[in-house]
Formats: sequence, structure tokens, C-alpha cells
Amino acid sequence: MVILLTVLTAFLIGFLSMPVLIGAFKKMQVVDKPGGRKIHKNDTPSMGGIVIVMTVLLTLFIWLDLKHLVEIRYVVAALALMFFVGLRDDLVELSPIQKLSGQFVATFMVVFMSDIRISSFYGFMGVYELPLVVSYIITFITIIGLTNSFNLIDGLDGLAGTISLLTFGFLSWWFLSVEMTSFGVLSLVLMGSVLAFLVFNWHPAKIFMGDTGSLSLGFILAVLTILFIDSNGTMSSVSPWKFNAPIASGVALMIVPIYDTTRIFARRIRRGKSPFAPDKNHVHHFLMRMGLSHDKVAVTLGFIKVFFIALIFIGAQYNDYVMLPLIVGTALICGARLDVVTLKKVKSIAKNSPPVLNGKFKRTKHKPVLDERVAEHMHISDN
Repeated sequence: MVILLTVLTAFLIGFLSMPVLIGAFKKMQVVDKPGGRKIHKNDTPSMGGIVIVMTVLLTLFIWLDLKHLVEIRYVVAALALMFFVGLRDDLVELSPIQKLSGQFVATFMVVFMSDIRISSFYGFMGVYELPLVVSYIITFITIIGLTNSFNLIDGLDGLAGTISLLTFGFLSWWFLSVEMTSFGVLSLVLMGSVLAFLVFNWHPAKIFMGDTGSLSLGFILAVLTILFIDSNGTMSSVSPWKFNAPIASGVALMIVPIYDTTRIFARRIRRGKSPFAPDKNHVHHFLMRMGLSHDKVAVTLGFIKVFFIALIFIGAQYNDYVMLPLIVGTALICGARLDVVTLKKVKSIAKNSPPVLNGKFKRTKHKPVLDERVAEHMHISDN
């Protein structure tokens, strides 16, 4: 009952607050205009992440007592910092260095003050406890990398919200099962808040989350995933909640942004471009070229995410030597298949499209004819 009320509280606060923000932004003309690489067609308010994060903070103060709030205080503070980094970037664009600096400080708070880090490879490749410096470096790279990877998939209506909702659902279940109550409630609250946002972000979107939302959600997803990996990896082997492939399980949880970013960087480098040069070759762009609408793309990638979460449960007894190649291999095969199918679809569309210009095109003289009533009304003669 408490779990349901926690999610419901976050959902209702977000659901009731979002229309107010949308109305205010429309009045102030704080909108994202179409054009360039953007695939929306109308002026749409952005920065929906304001309601997402504020809802999370308010609901946490409602449902967590002081003891549990203290336990996650540095994580919440780091989330608030990422929120302000995203907000500033939405209002006045930050340089990449400025944005990375903010992410670095937030990550520092989590790693050094909350001691949330990848402490081991949990026996994979014969590596157990990592040297402290190596642990810090790997964790910093992972958090910042995943934060920005998630930011990159926020490219169409409902996608980032769907992917994060499913991840928070799994994490809330696991944290509560192993009695990590503070982080379980945090995940539940994030679920409710994102669900409320999705009501208004589903195609056709009435609001976007902006960097205010995507950087905040990407960051907290990265932090909670690392906490899951390390807590699961160091857990007793007799625990019923243990997954024997902690690294593979973490990769599966974030497979959509990980695969999309790896793929897009590889394509750009192969073509002699900067890996950071923006384009329209993300996975969701390819799915749209196949003729899928925004909502169908979000649902398709959501089902793919559910499939990889199911693999975590199916392979719970297998270690990373088995599961990591399985997870990575499955993602690569699915991605390669997607590229082939998309290419065929695009060629088919091009083949069946009527030619715009043709050598046999015969120019004809055509005199437009006005409706007589219109001509009479506008005092236009046909002579």
C-alpha cells in the first residue's frame, strides 16, 4: 500500500503541476521551435524537467523520514546540481567544458561523499577488488558517459521517458527487495514523476523535458545503476535477489543509450567526422525512416528494453563470462538487422516514389481557373 501511495503521490503532483508549467511557458513564449535536426513540427514548451525534479524532491520530503533522507542526501544534492546545470543550458547554452564541469562536481559528490562506485569486477577476468584510484576513474567515466548517452536518446516524443520509467521500475523492485529502502523509495518517486511527465510528452508532445530533465534523469539513472551493480556484485551468493552477472545486468539496464551512443560514435568516426558532431543517425531516426511514428518508436524501443531486462532474470544463475557476451552480442545482432531492414525500406520508398523531374517531362501550358464566385467577390477578371 505504501509503495502504491508513494508512486501515486509523485504522479499526482507531477500531473497537476505540468499543465501550469505548459501554460506559463506558452504565455512567455519559452518554446522549442522546429527546424534543423529537430523532428517536431510545432512550437513546443521545453524544460519539463523542472516539474520532474521538483516533484521528486517534494515527494521525498513527504514520504521519507529524516534517517532515510540523510542516507541519500548527497545523491539528492548531486541530482539538484545536475538539474541546475540542465536548466542553465536550456536557458543560456553552456559550452561543453562548462557542462562537463558541472557533471564532474555532481559525480564527485556521489562517489566521494556517498561512496557509490564500482569497487570490483566481481571475478570477471579474474579481477576482484579494484585499486581505489582505478575504481574512482572507472566510476567517473561510467557516470558521465551514461549521463550524456541518455541525453542523446531524448530525441523524440515519449522515448526518454519510456526508457527511464522501465529502468526505475526494475531498480525500485530490487532496492526494496534487498531492503535498501531509501534508494527504493527514490526509484519509486522517480517512476511516478516520469509517468506523470509521459502523459504530456506522449506523441504529439505538449512539452519536452529539455536538458533540465534529460541530464537529471540520465545522471540519477547512472548513479542508481552503479549502486545496483556494486550492491549486487558484493552480495552473498546465497541471496535470492542476487544476479550472478552484475556487470552484464547493469549493461542490460542501460542498453538503449549505451548501444545508441556506441553505434553513432563508431559511424561518425568511420566516416571521418567528429564523434560529437550532431546528426540524424540515431536508432530512433532509423526507426522513423522505416515509417514508424513517434509513439511506435517509443513502444518498440520500450519492448526491446523489456526484453533485455527479461534476459537479466533468465540468466540470473550465469556469470558475466556467459551473460556479457550474450547481452552485447544480442544488441549488435539486433542493431545490424535494424540497419539492413532500414536500408531496404528506404530503397523501396525511393524506388516507388514518382520522379520529381524526368527527361520525358513535357511542359504544358496551363491557365489556372478561378471559381467564378471567388473572382466576382474579389473583382478579378479572367481576361
